[in-house]
Amino acid sequence: MITKVASLAFNGIDIIDVDVQVQIEPGIPKFIIVGLADKTIAESKERVRAALSSIGLSLPAKKILINLAPADLVKEGSHFDLAISAGILASMGALPADEISNYLILGELSLDGNILPVSGVLPVAMGATARGKGLICSKSNGAEAAWSGNENILAPGNLLELVNHFKGTQSLHQPSAGLFRSDVNYPDLKDIRGQKVAKRALEIVAAGGHNLLMFGPPGAGKSMLAARLPGIMPELSSAEILECSTIASIAGNLENGCLTKERPFRAPHHSCTVAAMVGGGAGRRVKPGEISLAHNGVLFLDELPEFNTGVIEALRQPLETKKVLISRSGAHIEYPANFQLIAAMNPCKCGYLNDPFKACSRAPSCATSYQSKISGPILDRFDLHIEVGSFEEGFAYEQILSVSGEEGSECVAKRVKRAHEIQSQRYEGYNIRLNNGLDGQLLIDYAIPVDEGKDILNEAAKKFRLSMRAYNRVLRVARTIADLSGSNNVRKDHIAEALSYRQMDYYRLEAA
Repeated sequence: MITKVASLAFNGIDIIDVDVQVQIEPGIPKFIIVGLADKTIAESKERVRAALSSIGLSLPAKKILINLAPADLVKEGSHFDLAISAGILASMGALPADEISNYLILGELSLDGNILPVSGVLPVAMGATARGKGLICSKSNGAEAAWSGNENILAPGNLLELVNHFKGTQSLHQPSAGLFRSDVNYPDLKDIRGQKVAKRALEIVAAGGHNLLMFGPPGAGKSMLAARLPGIMPELSSAEILECSTIASIAGNLENGCLTKERPFRAPHHSCTVAAMVGGGAGRRVKPGEISLAHNGVLFLDELPEFNTGVIEALRQPLETKKVLISRSGAHIEYPANFQLIAAMNPCKCGYLNDPFKACSRAPSCATSYQSKISGPILDRFDLHIEVGSFEEGFAYEQILSVSGEEGSECVAKRVKRAHEIQSQRYEGYNIRLNNGLDGQLLIDYAIPVDEGKDILNEAAKKFRLSMRAYNRVLRVARTIADLSGSNNVRKDHIAEALSYRQMDYYRLEAA
């Protein structure tokens, strides 16, 4: 007789059904696992043997054959432990085979019979709901699984609890969803003195979902500005929270099953590899990279030219498609990657190009070689690139210690929220949410200036040799500026301001 138990394999944030087939028959005592199982699964027979022994059961002195079907699919991970043990217990009559077949089962076993937590339980629970099945997982994963809305979740702490539940001597209750993590206090914009142009650019970026490149001397406040962007963005919607939490679950970053309303902000070090940025790992169990962990949030790259060229260039496609496709032999894994790219850099290697007091001693070669690390295609994908100076004209050192006169994040966030609401109403029924997604006919319908702004843009495009991508991005930024001002149409002043945030185009043209 063959007993079947349902488990799964991961494919990004999706799951693939795997049948755990158990056959126990007379023969030389053996414990064999087949079906393209990796070393972790091959070792599970020892964990299963010890776990069953710890609850007073021993494997029968027979041939035990475990088949993970489909056989041509590579299986990875310790989460098959619980399914294998459940299948064996069902074959031995310790668990009802007909009832167990109605559950998706995953969990790792410890030698003492405890069921250990595994990553990825949230998308598995949602997959179980879609399949009309219940879920059996570790007690430590119960709060996370409950967020899926599945009403048939069993979360035992050990194998004995699972056996006793089906025997009727113990009752496992439906786990409760974990609480949201406490709201995080974002850094406030009022902590930054001066930098009115940079703050205005940051507001536009938050309002339209645009990408921003900041360049300027060391200590000007570029990193501080970037850290304050999440604080002026609207709160995550319920759908966005679930999307972010699903990715965090796959990555193993959900703590105690608690979701968070905090908008993702990822700031990897410049030693980051391509695999760490886009996602990597062997086989199908590819972990999400920084760009996916920043989904619905911000990816901040400080000291942009110091990143490996391959890492920077790997951002090209995800910035356009809002997703990343990782190809492996026999596997194609897709993760969402709808993030805002914020980058900061110095104008040259020493950082003081054009500074009247700390002039760069190797200009212009120092600046040319340093800026050339940022390719034209990558620069094109930044909607705004602004210069962040040490001090603006009229700024005094005494203002650094002043606590008044600076607008806080709360006021800016209100304007950004209104702009988001305008865009939400405008694009209702379309597959975009913010102005950064404007393209094709929608771009023509909503972002083309109604006055001589079109002539201003065309003249600037010729002068700065803007590509079509850069041309369209200027229109999108202008549309966001118009939304912030409450204007239904894009006008020349909106175009002029949008063009003023293309400063790197000007500097590169001057260098040429």
